[in-house]
Amino acid sequence: MRKTAFAGALTLLCLAAGAPVRAAEPFKPTQRAGYFFVGGHYEAAKDKTTASGQMYVTYRAPERVTQPYPIVMVHGTAQTGTNFLGTPDGRPGWADRFAAKGFAVYVVDQVGRGRSGGDPETYGPYARLPVEDLETVFTGQERSGLYPQAKLHTQWPGGPGVRGNAAFDQFYLSQVPYIASALKSEELVDPALIALLEKTGPAILLTHSQAGVFGWAVSDQRPDLVKAHVAVEPNGPTFYDIRFKGGDAWYERVGDSRARPYGITRVPLHFEPPVSKPADLTVVQAETAAAPDKIRCWLQAEPVRTLPNLAKVPAVIVTSEASFRATMDDCTGAFLEQAGAKPDRLRLAERGIHGNGHMMMLESNSDEVADAIIGWITSQTATPDGKPRP
Repeated sequence: MRKTAFAGALTLLCLAAGAPVRAAEPFKPTQRAGYFFVGGHYEAAKDKTTASGQMYVTYRAPERVTQPYPIVMVHGTAQTGTNFLGTPDGRPGWADRFAAKGFAVYVVDQVGRGRSGGDPETYGPYARLPVEDLETVFTGQERSGLYPQAKLHTQWPGGPGVRGNAAFDQFYLSQVPYIASALKSEELVDPALIALLEKTGPAILLTHSQAGVFGWAVSDQRPDLVKAHVAVEPNGPTFYDIRFKGGDAWYERVGDSRARPYGITRVPLHFEPPVSKPADLTVVQAETAAAPDKIRCWLQAEPVRTLPNLAKVPAVIVTSEASFRATMDDCTGAFLEQAGAKPDRLRLAERGIHGNGHMMMLESNSDEVADAIIGWITSQTATPDGKPRP
């Protein structure tokens, strides 16, 4: 007991003297697959105590890890980590593909969703995506033609992704209720992801769709932990939401309030000069679109405030040929370039990968898409002899 007390006093003395604290060793899987939880705390309400803020993480570990950093995969709205664990027509998913290429892979279910535990009493109201939204925009867009690129969609397994297509039916059955407040989701998921990165050590974030907001925020808050951010068709466009209508005037802005007050997130980012409130960012819309099949971007007015932390993290915006995000991803790129964070662009069609929609990780050529992303990651994170880049 005396030795224990002495050791504790010595530790406190060292901390008080400013001695460096050794970081915990990164988590090392002891088996090829498993799971754990990060984040969360006990919360008392009325006459019961429950858990809040926890996030489920499943992992895949190759026989031999050859990549210098693990990869963390984060799904989008109404989805869970199953998006990366397999495809709706029964093929291996991106988690297995990345593991086969030597990555330790971590796949999450967002806080308040799926295996992380959905609870309206804790997290507030929930929402669901109707079948029609997925059929017309995500998986069967070639039939609805609500935006110009929709007609190029060819990669959903078994033809257009609509009811009666077995792969679509499996996909829709995988949809789950999600926290209705997008801001609440950011406030919950961002710290849980940071807790995960503190457990794994520095890692690559791969975010899809809605999860793009988490990737930008975590990169901004902890650029020391994010070695690269792969933003697969990130949440957008900048500042405002839009809806698709088809025809010549094929989109319109939704409402007057900013959906993402800080351009690419709802939570504050570290701008320079500092931003104390969203109104500090003056927004202007471009006079013209970059092309007839693009929207007119909302960007910062001059003088532009920069995002120095995001500029430290290599990032790539991945865009497929036939996705509704092909209309707006250029705006996300332009916003970041304005702010001094210059993301790379991986336009799949320019790599000869055609016909994909927004759910590219589930489509017939999902391995081809994964390999293109892996090529970008290795160019950013490893030297030619396979050693980690500084």
